[in-house]
Amino acid sequence: MNTQSFTYNQPLADVNHIILVGRAGKDPEIRYFDSGKVVTTFSLAVNRPMKDAHTDWFDIEIWGKQAEIAGEYVKKGSLIGVDGKLRWDSWISKDTGETNIKPMVIADSIRLLGSKKDNNSNVVSSQTNSFDT
Repeated sequence: MNTQSFTYNQPLADVNHIILVGRAGKDPEIRYFDSGKVVTTFSLAVNRPMKDAHTDWFDIEIWGKQAEIAGEYVKKGSLIGVDGKLRWDSWISKDTGETNIKPMVIADSIRLLGSKKDNNSNVVSSQTNSFDT
């Protein structure tokens, strides 16, 4: 049996990319800073596609012009597509002293896919609903 060792001399590219489709859990919160920057945050509920599955919740953060658009058009129950990066936020609880960790999705782009009220019958065209930078 002939065995050869394989050495890969180039580093593998790191990838941090997440795509989610779900419904906004609440109306977005918009914050404006003295520097002129703007950030919008909202929660996203994503149902797992299996019988008896539960819902995963993600906190979404989006910056700049897209944040203003998201703040205006995203409403509780809106069906949203999110493309971005996953960041892990951590903090120490003042009450217990324990370290807490939660995921935060930093959105690069969002797409309005419809809303619970219209039951997806009036889907916004891709020309007007994609906020890619």
